[in-house]
Amino acid sequence: MNDIAHYINGSALSGDSSRTQPVYDPATGETEKNVVLGSAADVDTAVAAAKAAWPAWSKTPALRRARVLDRFKSILWERADELAGILASEHGKTHEDALGEVTRGLEVVEFATSAPSFLKGDFSENVGTGVDSHNIRQSLGVCVGITPFNFPAMVPMWMFPVSLACGNTFILKPSERVPSASLKMAEWLTEAGLPDGVFNVVQGDKEAVDALLNHRDVKAISFVGSTPIAKYIYTTGTSNGKRVQALGGAKNHAIIMPDADLDMAANALMGAAYGSAGERCMAISVAVPVTDAVADALIEKLIPKIEALRIGPTGDSDSDMGPLVTAQHRDRVSGYIDAGEAEGAKVVIDGRGFKQDKQGFENGYYLGGTLLDNVTADMSVWKDEIFGPVLAVVRRNSYQEALDLVHSHDFANGTAIFTRDGDTARAFSQDVEVGMIGINVPIPVPMAFHSFGGWKASIFGDHSMHGMEGVRFYTRIKTTTTRWPDGQRSDAEFVMPTLG
Repeated sequence: MNDIAHYINGSALSGDSSRTQPVYDPATGETEKNVVLGSAADVDTAVAAAKAAWPAWSKTPALRRARVLDRFKSILWERADELAGILASEHGKTHEDALGEVTRGLEVVEFATSAPSFLKGDFSENVGTGVDSHNIRQSLGVCVGITPFNFPAMVPMWMFPVSLACGNTFILKPSERVPSASLKMAEWLTEAGLPDGVFNVVQGDKEAVDALLNHRDVKAISFVGSTPIAKYIYTTGTSNGKRVQALGGAKNHAIIMPDADLDMAANALMGAAYGSAGERCMAISVAVPVTDAVADALIEKLIPKIEALRIGPTGDSDSDMGPLVTAQHRDRVSGYIDAGEAEGAKVVIDGRGFKQDKQGFENGYYLGGTLLDNVTADMSVWKDEIFGPVLAVVRRNSYQEALDLVHSHDFANGTAIFTRDGDTARAFSQDVEVGMIGINVPIPVPMAFHSFGGWKASIFGDHSMHGMEGVRFYTRIKTTTTRWPDGQRSDAEFVMPTLG
C-alpha cells in the first residue's frame, strides 16, 4: 500500500515524519492508501522552498504568471474526469457532483488569468504643484491554505490561483481525509510551467497546521472549515502577526413564502439539502415555510422525492447521492437525528435505516435522506451544523418571524427566499444580515469574479475569498508620491508639507 506524500520544490517528497493515517473509500469502507502526516521539519522544508522561490516569482511579470495559470486551466479542462474520479473515490460524492466541483474551482483559475487587469494601480497627476502620486499592489510572500474534506479541489482553487497570480508562493495543507487531489493539482501546475517551490503541498494533521501557524516566514493564511477551528486558526495566526481569513460553519435557511412556486422550491431543496450528502457549507439544512399551509404542502411534495433518492456508489451514473466521508461522520450525523427525535422533532423520513444492498458496497458509509418537521430553535438539529443529508423544517407564521429566525442564529453564511413578489425579495436582500443571498436560488455561491464569505460566526477576518476581495487579501498596497527637481535650489522646509 503506497503512502501519499508531500509535494515540495517541484517533486513528491516522503518527508521527515513516520506517522501515517489511513485514507478510506467511503463507498466500500475499505482502506485504499495511507497519507503521511507531516512534521514541523516537513513544514520548515516547504516554507524554505516557498521563501526561496518568492523573489523571482514576485518579480515575474503578471502577464507571464497569468499564462502559467492559463495553461493550468487548459489541463484542468482536458483532465476534469480524472480529477473528478479522485475526488469521488476519497470523498464519496457522485462523479457528476465531483465534475461540478472541478468546474467551480476552474472558474477561479479563469478569473486569476486576468491578473494583468486586476493588479493595475491608480495614478493621479498633479496632486500638488509638480507632484504626482501612484499606487501599486504587491505580493506578501509565503501564503498558506488549509482546506476541508468536502471540496478537495474547489476550495484550494478558491485560494491558490489568486495568490499565485498576485505573485505569492503557496503551501497547501489539504484535509488528511482527502489528500490525493492536492498532489494531482501540484503535478499539473508544474507541467503548466510553474517554477519549483512556488506551489507546495504538506500533508498532515494538527501538528502541521500548528507549525504553519507559528512559522515566522508565513505571511498569510486562508482557511475553510468548522467555526471552532476557524476561530483557533484566526486567533493563533493573527497573534503571530499573520494576515488571516478563516471561513467557518454555516446553518443556511430557505424561507418559503405563501406565494412561492412550491414545485420550484421543493426541487431546489432536494439538491440543496441532499446533494453531496449534505456535506456542503452552502447546503440548505433548514426550510422555513411561512404558515402551516405552506409547510404541509411543501412536505407533501418533498416526501416522494426524498423516498425516491437514488443512494449508491460514486461510480454509478444513476446515483443522486453517495456515502458520507467516514464512518465516524456518518455516526455523528445519525446521532443528530437521534437527538432531534428525542427533543421532540417529528421524523417524517428516517435515513438511519438505509442499507446499501449493492454487492461490494454493503460496508460503505451510507445514510438515507432525512426530513424532520416541527423543529424548534432550542433543538441541536437547528443550532448545530450537521453536515449531512438532513433537512429540518421550522414553521413560522409570517415573513418577519422567518427573518427573525435567520437573524437569531450564530451563523450567517448563506440564505435564500422563495417568492414571486419582488417587493418581498428586495426587502429580504436588503434587510437580512447574512453574507450570501439567493432569491429563488437555493445555493447562492458567488461566481469567481465576485467574492465568497459569510457574516458573524461564519467568518473571521476582514476579507472574503476569490474575486477582488481575494486580490486585496493576497496583496498589500504601496503608494508613491513623486516630485522631480526643476533645477532651482530651494531652502529646507520644516513645516508639514501640503503639496498644494
